[in-house]
Amino acid sequence: QVQLVESGGGLVQTGGSLRLSCLASERGFIINVMGWYRQVPGKQRELVALKTSGGTTNYAGAVKGRFTISRENNKNTVYLQMNSLKPEDTGVYYCYARVLLKDYWGQGTQVTVSS
Repeated sequence: QVQLVESGGGLVQTGGSLRLSCLASERGFIINVMGWYRQVPGKQRELVALKTSGGTTNYAGAVKGRFTISRENNKNTVYLQMNSLKPEDTGVYYCYARVLLKDYWGQGTQVTVSS
């Protein structure tokens, strides 16, 4: 069982920055994919950014050029640097990991961008 623990959410003004972190408890296996999704009330959870253990990244179009995902594979940690934040970035951000074809989710951290 893999546990994911997020940190770094909060309240920020439009144009500000936040950095999210997620630590995975898994030590025995390679985490193939780590990343972030977000969800707002009444909508489906949506992809924000993913990064494979080999370094391939995938960003949602709405965050390209503003958000950067990074990983420290030896520490099983993934980060999301969010710059130029907009009110529409508000939501609960969930850490995601895929280990041996099984998906794992964190508990979520709230990000609120005020206008």
